[in-house]
Amino acid sequence: MSRIVYDNWERLVVATLRREQLWELSHAHSRTPSVSSSGSGFSFSSPFLELPFDFSSSWYQQNSVRETHIRGYKANDLEVAALAGIIKAEKSPEVRKLAPEDIFVNGKALTSRELALLQSCRYPPKKLTPGNYWYDRVSGFWGKQGRKPSQMISAQLDIGGRLEQHASNGNTLVFVNGREITRVELRMLQFAGVKCYRDTRWWMYEDGVYEEEGTNNTRGNIWGKVGMKLLCSMLSLPSPPKSSYTPGELSVPDHFEQRAIQKILLIGCRGSGTSTIFKQAIFLYTDQTSLLDEFEHIKLLIQSNLYHYMSILLEGREHFEEENLNESRRKRSADKQGFAGTRDADASDEKCIYSFSPRMKALSDWLLYIKASSSSDVFPSAFIKSSAPLLKELWSDPATQQTFNRRSELKELSSAANYFLNRAVDILKPDYDPSKDILYAEGFPSSPSYLDFSFPPPHNNEYYNGDQLDFTRRYQLIRSTSNRVENNNKLLEKFGDVQMVVFCISLSDYDEFVIDENGVSVNKMMHDRKCFESMVTNPLFDQTPFLLLLTKYDLFEQKIEHVPLDKCDWFNDFLLDRSVNSYRRLGASDVAGKGFYYISVKFKDLYNTLTSGKKLYVAKVACLEQESTDAALRYAREILEWEEETSKYYDTDYFSEDSFYSDEDS
Repeated sequence: MSRIVYDNWERLVVATLRREQLWELSHAHSRTPSVSSSGSGFSFSSPFLELPFDFSSSWYQQNSVRETHIRGYKANDLEVAALAGIIKAEKSPEVRKLAPEDIFVNGKALTSRELALLQSCRYPPKKLTPGNYWYDRVSGFWGKQGRKPSQMISAQLDIGGRLEQHASNGNTLVFVNGREITRVELRMLQFAGVKCYRDTRWWMYEDGVYEEEGTNNTRGNIWGKVGMKLLCSMLSLPSPPKSSYTPGELSVPDHFEQRAIQKILLIGCRGSGTSTIFKQAIFLYTDQTSLLDEFEHIKLLIQSNLYHYMSILLEGREHFEEENLNESRRKRSADKQGFAGTRDADASDEKCIYSFSPRMKALSDWLLYIKASSSSDVFPSAFIKSSAPLLKELWSDPATQQTFNRRSELKELSSAANYFLNRAVDILKPDYDPSKDILYAEGFPSSPSYLDFSFPPPHNNEYYNGDQLDFTRRYQLIRSTSNRVENNNKLLEKFGDVQMVVFCISLSDYDEFVIDENGVSVNKMMHDRKCFESMVTNPLFDQTPFLLLLTKYDLFEQKIEHVPLDKCDWFNDFLLDRSVNSYRRLGASDVAGKGFYYISVKFKDLYNTLTSGKKLYVAKVACLEQESTDAALRYAREILEWEEETSKYYDTDYFSEDSFYSDEDS
């Protein structure tokens, strides 16, 4: 009986209500658009999200219906379910049936028989709507007229007209089954190892077998190559349904065989840029979830760093104040020498541009005490929230600003401190977003960090000559610091299976100093060199290629104009005419270029000596620039590919006598 009532009620609603009235009926309890009913506890979220009109308040205001008896009607659960069924039925093919003349395939309207064949085939087009389509019946590619393929449907369907050459508006001069393919399809073929020169014509079948047009000479199988589904997904191209081919039965070229993940050790001394490069890799090659999940911690880290930078400024202020006041006292003492009975000014009345008011002095002492007594580098969010106004007040004081103007004299204040202190007011806001500052942030853990990734296809190069790179290959970037690894054999053993060591050294270190493990102040570049030698001579990396990244090239360009390279004793034979006319003639970039070349040669010679003739790969990088970092890491990938290829030919077993005269079955 209930089923009869349901059917009668459904027919009544369909006959009397428009779509707008259906919407109002389902939301009779509320004048604002909603997708759930709080009255009956019944959820509208599933069926009513499928309504074919907008639920926004602007739509409701523009399309509201006049008051009717329906407004006061409250549907029960059975009637709500009936409404959902009506709307679903309205969207079904039975209610909104496609007419054959609405579908054009290869420039020809379909007949009723052709439309029925298209809709009933094993792999029909999804979400078929009226429009113009192209169809490659040989391979099964299907797409909107003038666009790249969007689906793969059943092949060999006798529908529509003949496939046109410009069906997808390709402009590559590469043809598949007579259609000029699009650039993204060309990328897919090239990354799969298919050599595509201009005016190349391929014939590709449903199972992925391809051959040169008119030759009947099979060259390979696209869908049999490992990683093709992932590659097509990356390029937003369709791939065949799983059941339409059997990968295990297809031949796989040697260069596409499944290989282990390639491990790259990214290492360097503190301040060498490894942290920035690692974070850049996250932004470049992943969805960034490994950082986004830690945004709140990163926010606290950056805000806590401000307290550290401020404590350095405040200690510097005290030093500059004492220095300034002592100088003033000496001058007064000299001026008053010989005049007896003159009383010196009360020390409490002495002031200078670095002097604080009593309130600011008390705040300064409090902050320095907090910083000195804290056992953690990261402060709790509650502390930062409550003390942020005080820190802003200290930062804004003229004495602090005068100290900041002499920041170059504060050796403990890093270059990153300048960036963050200038943005102190914004950083201390409760709604501060750290996403733009992550690359500059200091204090990330020095323990090994791991990032699994693959290199996406480049967007700026459409054609590739020579051998193609495998963009489906996986890599693992392992970041650590040299001081943690150098004397830690257990940690070193963890890195014994890496395929490459990328060692980072900051170019701007040549005039800076650091305290070594013996408590002695040494030139930072010489310290970097010692760490580099320790890694290169370690037996674990005897057969591992090294890439030396000379980082912070942008800072090096600025520094070398004013600070000679021979500040480092190792570079005392760097010959460059430092006259004004010579510098004007060369320009800053040329001077930096000569300096980079000189330093790279010094390290190459050192590496050659330490390894008995092996080659050191060298590249420069400005870590804060994504393009520069991307180029450096892609260079590392190319080196790995090169080392892998050359090892096949220079393997001693390859040329051994046993390889030519073997009794074993091959």
